[in-house]
Amino acid sequence: MKTRSMDLLYREYKNDVYRYLYSMCRNHHTAEDLMQETFCRALKHLDGAEGRKAKAWLLRVAHNAYIDKLRKESRSSSYENEFFFGYASDDTPEQRVLGQESRKELYALLSVLAPNQQHAVLLYDIHGFSYQEAADLMGISLSHFKILLYRARQKLRGAGKTA
Repeated sequence: MKTRSMDLLYREYKNDVYRYLYSMCRNHHTAEDLMQETFCRALKHLDGAEGRKAKAWLLRVAHNAYIDKLRKESRSSSYENEFFFGYASDDTPEQRVLGQESRKELYALLSVLAPNQQHAVLLYDIHGFSYQEAADLMGISLSHFKILLYRARQKLRGAGKTA
């Protein structure tokens, strides 16, 4: 029964979890590894997820896996080859190029923000969580989240005018 419900969770939310992780690490292979780690951790604690909103819970697990990876990387250094950053897609070459350009523009804009502001924008504006859900995922108060998001948007508007 546990694996059946995990299979349903995986099918329904794998793309959301992948996009969330990719938007944070900006590396296809790392996002895939973290997605696998997320669902492995989720499988271990699936019983504890009863009654929770599944997508929010999975993104919280994904966020924790990402933070753990950052902590681990800070203790060791690794070098990656940019040759492997591209990934196969069913899209046409034109769609792929336009999509890559759009993502690059988004990531360039997000890079001017502090990490907690990036996280707020990603959760609310990109992934569509409510203010309260996003605040809960970040582990901060609702008012603090709203201030964080407001300041992030102000900074993005300023960055957009200069670009």
